[in-house]
Amino acid sequence: MPRIRLAAAVASAAPPATEPSDAEVVRRVRAGEASLFELLMRRHNQRAYRAARAILRDDGEAEDVVQQAWLAAYRHLGAFEERSRFSTWLLRITVNAALSRVRARPPWLRPSDADVADEVEPAPGPEERTLGREIAQVLEAAIDELPAAYRSVLVLREVEGLDTAETALCLGLAEGAVKTRLHRARSLLRRRLEARAGAALSELFPFGAARCDRVVAVVMAEVLRSRT
Repeated sequence: MPRIRLAAAVASAAPPATEPSDAEVVRRVRAGEASLFELLMRRHNQRAYRAARAILRDDGEAEDVVQQAWLAAYRHLGAFEERSRFSTWLLRITVNAALSRVRARPPWLRPSDADVADEVEPAPGPEERTLGREIAQVLEAAIDELPAAYRSVLVLREVEGLDTAETALCLGLAEGAVKTRLHRARSLLRRRLEARAGAALSELFPFGAARCDRVVAVVMAEVLRSRT
């Protein structure tokens, strides 16, 4: 094989270069490579948006706050100390910006846990009933996966409402055994539900490509404009 072709083959087989760490990107942006700030945004837009969305409960306001937080992060990049992760520093800025947005609302528009707690629950509509059934199906599937000895105890105690003595009598067990199995059944069920919820939680409040591109475009235009 000619040397030039061998060199090309070796180059193509080489592993791709790893992306720079957040800390390295920050240092390079500080040194003048402003365009690299987009890399930080692409990495952390989703978590910043979720943090803002969880506080504001409004997609548009959350997007505005994310833009505000990124601009604040860029302007104060010199204040970032590497004692914490960049993502943690960014989230602190985002949360503060979101909370400031809430405080700026008229008092009657601010969320109140007390008000929510005192509200009368409306009768569930068709969508709520459908959602309730879907949740019930998830629970049923998780309970079905439990070992039979634990499943029977859990159903009798938690679903049918029998007390420990009644459950022990039905299953021919000592009351101590019922308590132990119920404890283990609850633990197993909790782990199974957490595992099922984990995948769904990762999809909550998605920061889709269009929204991400929009925030990046606005912030990077301001970043590059400030450099000229």
